[in-house]
Amino acid sequence: MPTKILITGICGFVGSELALALQQHRTSETVEIIGIDNLSRNGSWRNRERLAQHGVSVLHGDIRLQTDVEMAGPVDWVIDAAANPSVLAGVDGQSSSRQLIQCNLDGTINLLEHCKNQEAGFILLSTSRVYSIPPLSRLPVVANENAFLVSDHPLPPGVSAAGISEDFSTAAPVSLYGATKLSSEQLALEYGQAFGFPVWINRCGVMAGAGQFGKADQGIFAFWLHSWKEGKPLKYIGFGGHGHQVRDCLHPRDLAPLLLKQLNSEDSQKPPVVNVSGGAASAMSLAQLSQWCRGRWGQREVEVDDRPRPFDLPWVVLDHSQATACWDWTPETTSQQVLTEIADFADTQTDWIGFSK
Repeated sequence: MPTKILITGICGFVGSELALALQQHRTSETVEIIGIDNLSRNGSWRNRERLAQHGVSVLHGDIRLQTDVEMAGPVDWVIDAAANPSVLAGVDGQSSSRQLIQCNLDGTINLLEHCKNQEAGFILLSTSRVYSIPPLSRLPVVANENAFLVSDHPLPPGVSAAGISEDFSTAAPVSLYGATKLSSEQLALEYGQAFGFPVWINRCGVMAGAGQFGKADQGIFAFWLHSWKEGKPLKYIGFGGHGHQVRDCLHPRDLAPLLLKQLNSEDSQKPPVVNVSGGAASAMSLAQLSQWCRGRWGQREVEVDDRPRPFDLPWVVLDHSQATACWDWTPETTSQQVLTEIADFADTQTDWIGFSK
């Protein structure tokens, strides 16, 4: 019998890219991938069509409803890629705090119950936003070549030039979004321990690639490039209005080799929680992104608003050295390859930002 994998949020950017990458990386035909998605986002139909062309079936359902989750039937593994990904979710007036919790936490509980009932393993795609905001906001940074770098001053435990490690504090506040993901992590570990099924948690950096919906909260790299190409407003917010704030980037297809190892692992001594990111080698500031865009599409101005934005941080780079050491995993797609892929796709679109709203 093939190993049956259920991917939630499969018609989103991460879920769809991951499903297709898993198919390409598998070594035999003994893996069957199905997905569930509520199809609420603009563009979901596009990814559903892509998946259908590759033989991936998609259930139209909402993981907030246990009966919808049960439609998937018996599975061997669940990969949870469904979430409201915005750090401002629940506080920005675009979605309620209850909706955020129902989507990101209640949905995960329903999936864990399904894993318990089906004796299935569980993989959670978590986020860098589980790390504590106050100490990250106070990191000593210096501007160098239009980007923040952590300085040589003493750094808090869990931070180095390589990035933020799994040992860094997860104390509140982490934002409502971060709290839902951190709670999901803890519940997943407890469910796995209590009911005897494997659980792996991957804290991901910023996902980026072609076809990602053009919204800042779903991926600043794609949003910035599409907005630049389409002449849509762009703004440096906070931190003096220079655009020096830095993030790393990761293409979701680079997750596939790691997930396949986790699916096949029987080593209970491996750490259940690891950072998965492009790391320091992929890190770029908004100002550096603008410089890249100028080289691709020509000059344009970026507005400045130096007022601070809630939950924004100067430097968020994840250190993936533990995933490398424990799983022999490193990202394969460079930041330059990611940007070129996004730009090539952007050149085929006329109003991707408007379409994605």
